[in-house]
Amino acid sequence: MTDHELTQLRASKKLLENPAFLMELSNIVGKPVEKIYSLLPEKFQEGVGNLAKKVLLKSLDVLVSKMNSGNSLKPNNLMHKIMVAGTGTAGGFFGLPALAIELPVTTSIMLRSIADIARSKGFDLNDTETKLACLEVFALGGNSKRDDFSDSAYYVTRGALAQAVTEANKYLLHKGMMKESAPALVSFISKIASRFGIIISEGAAAKSVPVIGAASGGAINLVFMNHFQRMAEGHFTVKQLESKYGKEEVMGIYKSL
Repeated sequence: MTDHELTQLRASKKLLENPAFLMELSNIVGKPVEKIYSLLPEKFQEGVGNLAKKVLLKSLDVLVSKMNSGNSLKPNNLMHKIMVAGTGTAGGFFGLPALAIELPVTTSIMLRSIADIARSKGFDLNDTETKLACLEVFALGGNSKRDDFSDSAYYVTRGALAQAVTEANKYLLHKGMMKESAPALVSFISKIASRFGIIISEGAAAKSVPVIGAASGGAINLVFMNHFQRMAEGHFTVKQLESKYGKEEVMGIYKSL
């Protein structure tokens, strides 16, 4: 591995292992987000988890049917940030009741941004493995104490998803998106949603503060987008190096950095 590639891998590890999501949200609302989260009704927390599954299944459908590969030019991160700031501002007028409407739109934009980053790294968006890797990004970087993988490294998280990714990939290769209820897809989406739902809940908790309003709703969505763009940048840089040197080789170097 060249010195430049080692520098890339080191930068990727820094992104993947040190997410600043909760800190950035807390800076916006002026208090710890986890404390606010604990005050939300339990039924709301369960509802967010179910909503996350529905949104991710729909996102997988979009990835399978509508996304095309392009060139490897630099991703348009700024455009996607502006778009989610807009959805967050609109949703901020209505608060938590608007979550079920805003979240699918915001998630779709975030997914397009993640795929844009994957494309810029040379990945083929027509490849099912790339599509699943895009969705994997939604499971990366959660550092909440409620997160089962909060103390785990990037590769441990990927390891926990590995079997579900393999089964989902086989299903999509042979049958496409015929049945969203297929066990292989349900298992994969459930594992992603268990982590994505936590991040959604933390964002929803921040938006539940009465003084937040529309402007801060946009700022909170920017935190979401910044987080997932950073995770995507790190994730696909690592996978790019793995395609060249092999997963075991890159993982060993990654852990030694």
